[in-house]
Amino acid sequence: VGGRIADRVFDITRTFPLALDVGSGRGYIAQHLTKETIEKLIQVDIAENALKNAVESEIPTVNVVADEEFLPFKEDTFDLVVSSLSLHWVNDLPRAFREIHQVLKPDGVFIGAMFGGDTLYELRCSLQLAELEREGGFSPHVSPFTAVSDLGHLLSRAGFNTLTVDTDEIQVNYPGLFEVMEDLQGKYILYGNISMGESNCSWNRKPLLHRETMLAAAAIYQQMYGNSDGSVPATFQIYYMIGWKFHESQARPAQRGSATVSFGDLAKIDGLL
Repeated sequence: VGGRIADRVFDITRTFPLALDVGSGRGYIAQHLTKETIEKLIQVDIAENALKNAVESEIPTVNVVADEEFLPFKEDTFDLVVSSLSLHWVNDLPRAFREIHQVLKPDGVFIGAMFGGDTLYELRCSLQLAELEREGGFSPHVSPFTAVSDLGHLLSRAGFNTLTVDTDEIQVNYPGLFEVMEDLQGKYILYGNISMGESNCSWNRKPLLHRETMLAAAAIYQQMYGNSDGSVPATFQIYYMIGWKFHESQARPAQRGSATVSFGDLAKIDGLL
């Protein structure tokens, strides 16, 4: 995903003197960028250990420990802001978008990616069915994700214009449910002490799942979604977003009713040409 964000940066034919990576982790975007495109990069993450173990990049980089919702930078500072798969952890997503918009320079661009609402639907469904069957109710064990219908509205409310939002799906196959969950805990997606025990960020969390419930969930996962070779799929839906901060030089839509050609004339395009 970091590479795909970098591709979108390369599509913009300009050099960015100063860029910001929000929720950079170990530098998953920076390793795909070049110094010809980004002259200097600030990487921000709330996890200090992730920044200490950041992957080396050819771009001059500065690491800053900070919260995505309280960016410690002056207004109109950065030419580019990027973010890869960290915003699903933000408590106040509208505020985070406003913070990003504020630190961007006019005509600056934000390019980001975050998990979509259908991410891990196989796992969520299997856990819910197993809990309902064995325990008479269920609790969330996967981070909440934003719907694509809301994402454009949130970016617009934050002040971005010329918005682009598109979706992609990445499917990864695992031997079984337990391998899915073990891998996901390293990616900070799961809630609760399910396998190796990452702490839960939900206040009304359920501390653990019973062994019987886990075994039932694994059987449901295999039965409902299993592949012919015995593996099970895990689907990750990714939303990619691009938003610009307003500047007078940017193109604007023509006034309503100013068109000189009707869509009804498209069938006659050869004759018109």
